[in-house]
Amino acid sequence: MDKDRLISSSYRPEDDNTEFSLRPKTLREYVGQSSIKESLSIYIQAALERHQSLDHILLYGPPGLGKTTLAGIIAAEMGQSIRITSGPAIARPGDLASILTNLNNGDVLFIDEIHRLSRSVEEVLYPAMEDYALDIMIGKGPTARSIRLDLPQFTLVGATTRAGLLSAPLRDRFGILYRLEMYTNEELAHILSRSSGILNLEYDDEGIIEIASRSRGTPRIANRMLKRVRDYAQIKANGKVDYEVAKKAMDMLNVDELGLDNVDRAMLETMINKFNGGPVGLDTLSAMTGEDPATIEDVYEPYLMQLGFIMRTPRGRIATPGAYKHLGLEEPIDKTKDYGEQLSFEDLL
Repeated sequence: MDKDRLISSSYRPEDDNTEFSLRPKTLREYVGQSSIKESLSIYIQAALERHQSLDHILLYGPPGLGKTTLAGIIAAEMGQSIRITSGPAIARPGDLASILTNLNNGDVLFIDEIHRLSRSVEEVLYPAMEDYALDIMIGKGPTARSIRLDLPQFTLVGATTRAGLLSAPLRDRFGILYRLEMYTNEELAHILSRSSGILNLEYDDEGIIEIASRSRGTPRIANRMLKRVRDYAQIKANGKVDYEVAKKAMDMLNVDELGLDNVDRAMLETMINKFNGGPVGLDTLSAMTGEDPATIEDVYEPYLMQLGFIMRTPRGRIATPGAYKHLGLEEPIDKTKDYGEQLSFEDLL
């Protein structure tokens, strides 16, 4: 499963201890997403000067990029408390009403996976976001009546990895929308240096850069790898993370220089060795690899496509020359492929 992979950006319960201690607490400490930080600092300062709550904010992008961390920073910069929940946890309108009525003026409500809210819960959320009011039905049948309860002003911070699944009415009620981008190796190296200091880990720049380059542009993966390299350095070396130690630890974990693991390489090798590089249909690829089609489409393919190792065409998936080169294989000279019409990034969401 994806969550069992070291390079998975999905949240794991065991990430809690590390992530909580390593998370930055202020915008100054937050690394990367420079354009978001710049505009967000302006909005926060303006709201504080007006003594008002911040507009509702929607954060979207791949998992592991710091959406939860950013929500905590927003609350800290505003000097307010944060209440954290998730879309699947709010099963009924009454659950949301209970949360909203227990907020204090100015509080931040963070809803992770907000695209998984049910429609009935969304209907309750609309007036709460627009008018800071809660409409409640009392009684049943002909005697039923609606009453409106005033709510304290609050800031809703919603996070999602699937912005396309949000309903238009909900999306339109957010005043600020941010897409979090993948991190550069330099930004990840900065994050790892800060994390190493918190963990009292001795390191050099080359070791940190080696870990960063294999972290798939994701801070969560980078910090998870740092823990594994720390264990390796403690037992197999002198406790210091240098280039050789980091490289040997990553090789032991079967994570190559581009961040691909055994699952990624197996999928590419299946396409190349079994189907001459493609085109291969999603269902066929699923049957050959033993993975669910949705998992292949949502988890494995995006990063391989970012690297340019896989192309989607109307006829199926095709392994590119870059995939052959990375695996050390020679692309057949006489092989011809109909690459067809490439799908845009929006089509992939």
